[in-house]
Amino acid sequence: MAKAAAPKAEKPLVFAWEGTDKRGNRIKGESRSSNLALVRADLRRQGINPIKVKRKSEGLFGMGSRKKKITAGDIAVFARQLATMMSAGVPLVQSFDIVGRGHNNPAMQEMVLSIKADVEGGTALTEALRKHPLQFDDLFCNLVQAGEQAGVLETLLDKIATYKEKTESLKAKIKKALFYPAAVIGVAFLVTAIIMIFVIPQFKDLFSSFGSDLPAFTLMVVAMSEFVQAWWWAMLFGFVGVIMIGSNIWKRSRKFREAMDRTLLKLPVLGAILHKAAVARFCRTTATMFAAGVPLVEALGSVSGATGSVVYSNAVLRMREDVATGQSLQLAMRQTSLFPHMVIQMVTIGEESGALDDMLSKVADFYEEEVDNAVDALSSLLEPLIMVILGVLIGGLVIAMYLPIFQLGSVVSGK
Repeated sequence: MAKAAAPKAEKPLVFAWEGTDKRGNRIKGESRSSNLALVRADLRRQGINPIKVKRKSEGLFGMGSRKKKITAGDIAVFARQLATMMSAGVPLVQSFDIVGRGHNNPAMQEMVLSIKADVEGGTALTEALRKHPLQFDDLFCNLVQAGEQAGVLETLLDKIATYKEKTESLKAKIKKALFYPAAVIGVAFLVTAIIMIFVIPQFKDLFSSFGSDLPAFTLMVVAMSEFVQAWWWAMLFGFVGVIMIGSNIWKRSRKFREAMDRTLLKLPVLGAILHKAAVARFCRTTATMFAAGVPLVEALGSVSGATGSVVYSNAVLRMREDVATGQSLQLAMRQTSLFPHMVIQMVTIGEESGALDDMLSKVADFYEEEVDNAVDALSSLLEPLIMVILGVLIGGLVIAMYLPIFQLGSVVSGK
């Protein structure tokens, strides 16, 4: 006899409610549940007398309650909120309930309440987090596991929150260094394309009435304009195709990512920033893991994926193998030829004094500040360079269009 199919889990819905608290104050909010009765029961359990509860409209094509992607920033805020509540003495399950229900992102709210349900059911927090690998990596889960095993979860959550905040701040600084010049140059090329397609043809019609030879520079720009007008669609598809193919290769090929990383690390100014950022991430992550009591060999396995660079990731994995055979960390770092002398010396002092985590934290602080200063210096360096690029692109087109007019004026004045 065939088994009956298991009932399909109901999709959580969003309900908007209004009610009064124990003091008679009118309050309102939103809750996610499978039906209206459960929402009312949950509100009463919290001491809220529900007056009006209704399902929130999803809007056209269900766009009203569409989930936003859970970002690394969301996880950093979640870690800090959880650490703060636990340090204030709020029980773990209640902390999840408060954080989950108070979040504006429905996807984040659903995930946090799902973790809460698992923990309520007796699942260890580490195992509950491992069910969401896209949001909680091995590093996060290993730190939580160390906190649970040592009975210092509150302290470890605070360390995790600090670590996440610092790493996200470092990422933001690097994105800032890359985004500004890319955005300005992108706008410059867009303006150039518009001039080529729509403006220059108007000048071309004007030039045809002159009845005289055009300057070579103007002829070259007109020829480029005609080419862009005829083949803009092929150029657009080619550009999109290169991006898609490159993105696909980037995701699938580690060798390609490593080659690109090596190229970026060799660039004059940007390469130095990326080197310092990778060193800062390595030191911050290793310090956090080691301070949590995670064995160094196991810690390096998690650290390899947190450096933000395939080149450094491969180097850390080689270091892990060397340390596993009994080699000191400073010697393993020296053999990679990637870490500055100052970092190796600080690690040496840390190993000899038994304060490795403290030394690595100091190095991380130093290099994070170095990245900040380098980003500011890069921005100052790029501003005049961007002005030159804009001047050459836009100014060159303007000069090319006005050269025939100047030539015509000189002929008229000569007569």
